[in-house]
Amino acid sequence: MANTAGKGTALVTGASSGIGAVYADRLAKRGYDLVLVARDETRLAALAERLVAETGVTVEPLKADLNAQADLAVVERRLRDDASIALLVNNAGVAAVTPVIHTDVDQLDAMIRLNVVAATRLAAVAGAAFAARGAGSIINIASVVALAPEMLNGVYSASKAYVLALTQAMSHELASSGVRLQAVLPGVTATEIWERAGHGLEKLPAEMVMGAGEMVDAALAGFDQGELVTIPSLPDLGQWESLEAARKALAPNLSRNHAADRYRSGLTAAA
Repeated sequence: MANTAGKGTALVTGASSGIGAVYADRLAKRGYDLVLVARDETRLAALAERLVAETGVTVEPLKADLNAQADLAVVERRLRDDASIALLVNNAGVAAVTPVIHTDVDQLDAMIRLNVVAATRLAAVAGAAFAARGAGSIINIASVVALAPEMLNGVYSASKAYVLALTQAMSHELASSGVRLQAVLPGVTATEIWERAGHGLEKLPAEMVMGAGEMVDAALAGFDQGELVTIPSLPDLGQWESLEAARKALAPNLSRNHAADRYRSGLTAAA
């Protein structure tokens, strides 16, 4: 991967481990200065020290719990006010694997606040700041369960479907602003998120699990190719393109002034 100087600053959330830490490594090697956001101050400091030594870029650890309103506001202000920031990697998130009805509702609420509310606020603030500057990029980390909600906990899947829809909608809204968006939809990735969700990777078939380094490298290759949606493990891009074409073909018929014919007999009888 080329080391290109002068890229500006990338702000990466969930940066202390897993996917976020790999993004930090790869972006530093591309020449980005970094603001690394996570709760684990010790890990952040160690990562920052290593990246400065290896790449010479400027790395600032920013300890923040994005489920805490005051901490989230600090990160929002940084995105709004720091004109050097050219890239947001909206990565922080948590998962759940148990069925919705068997999951503590407070856990579900916390997951929604992090995966949906915090991600939305950061994307919205960054999008507005970047649009005002005429340039900038937002990478939102979603998941393949956005397309296959039956695979895992319904709220987790719904939160990642939200991230995908948000990315697609914001890309449309900001099309003429100079702001780029990308949604990354990883499959199972070898990170600590699974242990934290109570479902160790050893319980999954090895052929389903991708290393975090390979996943991020593929995601950045998709970013370089200008993809709006990147699915690192999908062998046949045509499958995604067909799904998108089918979705867009629905659009003219999703809101009409009369019910579809298959429902009209009931309407006539009721009348």
